[in-house]
Amino acid sequence: MNERRDIIVSDTLTGIGKGDVARYLCHAYCHKGYCEFTYNNNVYRLKAGECLIIRRGDFVDHVSESEDLQVDVVYVTPEFIEVSTPHSNYGMKGSMALFNNPVMSLTEEQQKVCALDFDYIKRRLALITHNFHRDAMINAIQCMIIDFFDFHASLYGNEKVTLQYADLMERFMALLERGDYRQNREINYYADKLFVTSKYLSEVCKKVSGFPANYWINRYTVLDISRQLRDKKRSFTELTDLYGFSSPSYFSRYVQKYLGASPSDLRE
Repeated sequence: MNERRDIIVSDTLTGIGKGDVARYLCHAYCHKGYCEFTYNNNVYRLKAGECLIIRRGDFVDHVSESEDLQVDVVYVTPEFIEVSTPHSNYGMKGSMALFNNPVMSLTEEQQKVCALDFDYIKRRLALITHNFHRDAMINAIQCMIIDFFDFHASLYGNEKVTLQYADLMERFMALLERGDYRQNREINYYADKLFVTSKYLSEVCKKVSGFPANYWINRYTVLDISRQLRDKKRSFTELTDLYGFSSPSYFSRYVQKYLGASPSDLRE
């Protein structure tokens, strides 16, 4: 494992979800100026004194930065995040909330802590002759993650997530991440895969994330459809088959319901 490939630092967010960092998790802290972007089909602005975490760079569009933007950005592979994440179930609750709003406002003290985290990562990453470079980088990334947990808990509360709930949510999200929603949008499918009842799965989702299971199934579906519609080479018939709809008209009604416009209007 090459830490210099698993961790990439940058001073711009324009490359998020693209090229070499397409699958990396993005962490950023804004010192000055602002950056606007669309994430999950919602518009956000990262401004001075705020930080963000984005798990899925391919959910980001329309990035624009102010001329005076000063931002620290750290991209980390999912594999390196996994070995660096502390033994806390809070990460599941945090990741669910950040899926809906990746930006967090920080107090003056938290801003100092966040800036130090990013500076420490950059300094450690440059020490390539260190005999324990990988361990040092795991430590540096873990410190950043723990502080992001703290920032999030200060905003949203530090309610505990049980190991059982966290494990179920991780397995449920893994099914969605691999794209099962394209052919399966009924909660019964996921409950059967996870060996629980539909009612229990939805209750756990609600307790951990604030939303029932159907919300997350439809959310992933809608975001994927909105991306696919941008590819004008793909016909509506192809998309109807891709998502397992019985007819193009049913596909159109689904898009109208969840995206507020017809596939033709969204493609224009």
